[in-house]
Amino acid sequence: MPFSLRDHWVWDFWFADDGEQFHLFYLHAPRSLGDPHLRHRNARIGHAVSTDLREWTDLGVCLEPSGGDAVDAHATWTGSVVRDAEGTWHMFYTGSRFLRPDAHDNIETVAVATSRDLHTWVKHPERSLSADAALYERLGDSVWPEEAWRDPWVMPDPDGGWWMLLTARARTGADELDRGVVGVATSPDLVSWSAVEALTAPGAGFRHLEVPQLIDIDGRRVLLFSCDTPALAGAREADGQRGGIWAVAADDALGARGAVVDAAAAHLVHDESLYAARAVQDRSGAWQLFAFRNLDEHGAFVGGIAGPMPLEWSAVQDALQIAVEAVAGA
Repeated sequence: MPFSLRDHWVWDFWFADDGEQFHLFYLHAPRSLGDPHLRHRNARIGHAVSTDLREWTDLGVCLEPSGGDAVDAHATWTGSVVRDAEGTWHMFYTGSRFLRPDAHDNIETVAVATSRDLHTWVKHPERSLSADAALYERLGDSVWPEEAWRDPWVMPDPDGGWWMLLTARARTGADELDRGVVGVATSPDLVSWSAVEALTAPGAGFRHLEVPQLIDIDGRRVLLFSCDTPALAGAREADGQRGGIWAVAADDALGARGAVVDAAAAHLVHDESLYAARAVQDRSGAWQLFAFRNLDEHGAFVGGIAGPMPLEWSAVQDALQIAVEAVAGA
């Protein structure tokens, strides 16, 4: 297992590469909580470094909740890190506020912190980004128990500026549960952001599309995301499909606006024993997939990060695939 902590559960994560070291940012919560479901309310962001994506040195906590009425009052969840032209690193992460101590209802907001060295971070609450009610579902718009606006994945837009992909939900859709979409926001400068139409359409069979990521691999552009079995909807739920890590071709995803990726055509890359996958290029330029260990053979939560697993687009299968030998060793 590439990364785990003895006394803490570890789950969602993301990477930054400064050219010399890979930086791993990960969610963790103490096992002393007893119930792994409580980890979400107690999530902190940790930091580890590696030169080869295999051996990691843990550096401990780098971001914690702000408390009070802040957008990250109770928990700090999944995000991404990019560097601007002046060399400043920007971390976009999910801030969560739970409305009641005995319920899952929560409001998710994109929060921002910056750093010059990837070690010391300064929060910028004035730059927080909430779901746009004109385009996306807010808490109370449906039976869904959260305001889904999380897992920001930020990347350059080839036409200039920046894109942010998000786990979001559409405002409309005949089936209130089948409204999961990949939300989009754009920015000219990583500071001011505007929500635009979603990258996918509702009705694709997902209550949410978590930790979205776009990658260019073997001449194809691919949308990678996760959705476990309990969060499948529509025909996928009715057919008894199983969830996990998903992928779908997204060759027209950038340079266009609107619902341009057909999430209904997504295929399963790995079952839900692994979850919240992230793809990263190693020093040779090859794509490697990491994911956290989700469920064991008894359905119990495990925790800890598995990988690297070589990733490729199969021309024969017309699908994203993990090398068979890598899956066996994950």
